[in-house]
Amino acid sequence: MIAAFRVALAAAVMVFTGVVAGHAQSFSSPQRSEIEKIVRDYLVAHPEVLQEAIAALEKKQAADEAEKHEAAVKDNAKEIFDSPRQVTVGNPQGDVTFVEFFDYNCGYCKRAMSDMFDLIKSDPKLKVVLKEFPVLGPGSVEAARVAVAVRMQDKTGKKYLDFHQKLLGGRGQADKARALAAAKEAGFDMAKIEKDMASDEVRASLEESLKLAEKLGLNGTPSYVIGQNVVVGAVGLDALKEKINTARCGKAAC
Repeated sequence: MIAAFRVALAAAVMVFTGVVAGHAQSFSSPQRSEIEKIVRDYLVAHPEVLQEAIAALEKKQAADEAEKHEAAVKDNAKEIFDSPRQVTVGNPQGDVTFVEFFDYNCGYCKRAMSDMFDLIKSDPKLKVVLKEFPVLGPGSVEAARVAVAVRMQDKTGKKYLDFHQKLLGGRGQADKARALAAAKEAGFDMAKIEKDMASDEVRASLEESLKLAEKLGLNGTPSYVIGQNVVVGAVGLDALKEKINTARCGKAAC
């Protein structure tokens, strides 16, 4: 913390002195030295100014990021919330849509899976959308291809959830073999799975999710779209409920 503060202090001094240097023709060398000393001494004597500036900058950056996310959600709403190439569970006519981008090899996704099931169980008005976002290597892509083929067999999403829980909740690296084993255990037609994995639908589904994630600026899993808000990371059940409530009634608790 102290080291970070010193870096910030040095950066601020460099900024101020850089501004002074930018007006080199306006000040003599002794004047520039005196101004630099005044700025440096003031910041050392009043370091809280830096803290306030950093806090203000972080707040502005967060607001700018939220604005970009909101615009991206609005521009891509149909693909995010109502694509035919997604898994929809919970209440399809729900008043709030909870979209999760996940990877079967993401440890945080494994821990966050219980949050999603808790939300489905506790919130009968919630629509839940699951989107494959295989970014953690070839095994993740293989598992996602199997998962899309599973989705193609199950229009209701109920059997897909069984497969999803078996694969994401299992131990070890997810890949084609483990995904096929989970699909078989969940009772799917394995010959059809193998055939569908090579289909254009599987390719198009994964491309759609990856392009959506890029447009939304997602750089990790799990990531969520809740109403018009983008949430990155396994933030926990309570935080997710607050986001859902905000989308539903405009405040953290409805």
